[in-house]
Amino acid sequence: QVQLVESGGGLVQAGGSLRLSCAASGSIVSINAMGWYRQAPGKQRELVARIISGGTTDYADSVKGRFTISRDNAKDTVFLQMDSLKPEDTAVYYCNADLDGGSGYYTFYWGQGTQVTVSS
Repeated sequence: QVQLVESGGGLVQAGGSLRLSCAASGSIVSINAMGWYRQAPGKQRELVARIISGGTTDYADSVKGRFTISRDNAKDTVFLQMDSLKPEDTAVYYCNADLDGGSGYYTFYWGQGTQVTVSS
């Protein structure tokens, strides 16, 4: 069984920073990509950033230049450094991993979500 456990959310003033962490554990054979999505009230869940096993990264236009995603492959952990936060970044942030949990197929797994609130 695979689990993704997030940490690092909270309340911060506009212009501040937060660092999110997500550790994958369980019967993991291989991880293709890890990333972060977010969902604000009344809105659809959207991709924030992702990092593929080779190190290639992809960011939403709204966070480019402010957020940085990184990964510790040895610890199956992904990080999201969020700088210059804006009130519109307020959302529940979900960790995501595309991994093989022993079935031979890559499947998406989700964390439980962590709240990020940016006050103006």
